[in-house]
Amino acid sequence: MKFENRKQKLIPFPLFLKRMGRFSVFSLSLIALSVLAGTLGYRYFGGMSWLNSFYMASMILSGMGPIADLNSVAGKLFSSFYALYSGLAFLSISAIFFTPIVHRILHALHIEQEGRQE
Repeated sequence: MKFENRKQKLIPFPLFLKRMGRFSVFSLSLIALSVLAGTLGYRYFGGMSWLNSFYMASMILSGMGPIADLNSVAGKLFSSFYALYSGLAFLSISAIFFTPIVHRILHALHIEQEGRQE
């Protein structure tokens, strides 16, 4: 994905919305894959039901915390590594989602600043 550079004008708003759509779909895909991996892991390593596995994965990925205690060593290890991954994933996916918005704001401010200097 190529963004406009500082010498180019802002893209029209409909194109910006299309860009936001692409970044949103990519971010939601990463979230879906992360929840799927967590659900499968809690199901396999934690011995939880499908619903509880999904619930646990969703709560950990969103930063809310665990909902159940795990009794097996494999379940506790998976939960630990999934929690570490989830912290990084949450920040990274948020950054991906907000990139077009932040870029547009900074680009608009830079264009305004250049206009005042001339």
